[in-house]
Amino acid sequence: MTEPGDRHWERFPKTRYAGSKRKLLPLLANVLRKLEFDTALDPFCGTGSVAYLLKCLGAEVTASDALESNVVAARALIQNSTETLGDEIEALVSGLPTSDGPIGIVERVFDEIFFERHENRFVDQILPRIDKLHGARRDLAMYSLFQACLAKRPYNLFHRANLAMRTRDVARSFGNKVTWDTPFNVHMKRYATAADAAVFDSGRACRAVCSSALDMDPTGCDLVYIDPPYVSSKGAGVDYLDYYHFLEGLCDPENWEERVLMKYKHRPLQGRGQNPWCDPAGIIGAFEETIKRFCGSILLISYRSDGIPGIDEIAGFLKHAGKHVEIVDAGEYVYALSRNRRSREIVLVGR
Repeated sequence: MTEPGDRHWERFPKTRYAGSKRKLLPLLANVLRKLEFDTALDPFCGTGSVAYLLKCLGAEVTASDALESNVVAARALIQNSTETLGDEIEALVSGLPTSDGPIGIVERVFDEIFFERHENRFVDQILPRIDKLHGARRDLAMYSLFQACLAKRPYNLFHRANLAMRTRDVARSFGNKVTWDTPFNVHMKRYATAADAAVFDSGRACRAVCSSALDMDPTGCDLVYIDPPYVSSKGAGVDYLDYYHFLEGLCDPENWEERVLMKYKHRPLQGRGQNPWCDPAGIIGAFEETIKRFCGSILLISYRSDGIPGIDEIAGFLKHAGKHVEIVDAGEYVYALSRNRRSREIVLVGR
């Protein structure tokens, strides 16, 4: 394993996950280096890129998320300090899919929804192989599968049953058909190599847990980084469970089918639309309650300039919690696939 250098966070793997802060790590690193902290909590860790940065800066990090798939990724890249897959990934993916054997849940429930039939069979057949692995090596293999699934999806999401967008024989101005059609085993090997390269021992005990932000213990954290789902000024929220329900199902295939809402074409999971963070009527209260809960820590908050609540309103919550507030404008940072060129990425520091 390598020791973290000045820009070691650049080793964090590139991802196609919505809302990833990977491209903002240089700015966040500059902000964080001006703060004094030894322990840090990232309760909306998502891809884990900021938790990884905090680990690189020498903090004892707790990465948490309400989605199990994000926690698996955090265990692989943040909690894990020594384990890699190495050449084991080659044996893991070789010879799949086979034409024999029972039809699994992906081929049965998601036929022609997200992937082609032989690709669904690959996913069904790789899961038992991954399940034979243990600890961080299993997490790394699951992470590689997650990333392969994202790479092969139009929009890199699972919110629509839109396989035809990829398979239609038409002239294209959107997407990358070569990437979409690249076999799962090739994608998985590439992502496993990138994940292996990111593993390092910071000398600190880091951990990953599955929890909502408001269920986390606020004590013992010098710094809390808050990067919740975004609700636009028009009231359009981001429901990550709806975006990534397929990855959540992969984490628990035995209980997956009973959680599927079959009335929807894209087969989401129970609980979609119930998160206050994706609801314009609920997010303001969730913001205020979260800031109040972690008011004993330095607070670092990422949000968009045109969101609900507004930046001034969030700053008001911080001031009411007794914080001195600094607002850092990250500029015209545009997320992939976003058509909004007016919104800016803002970082608020409360201490």
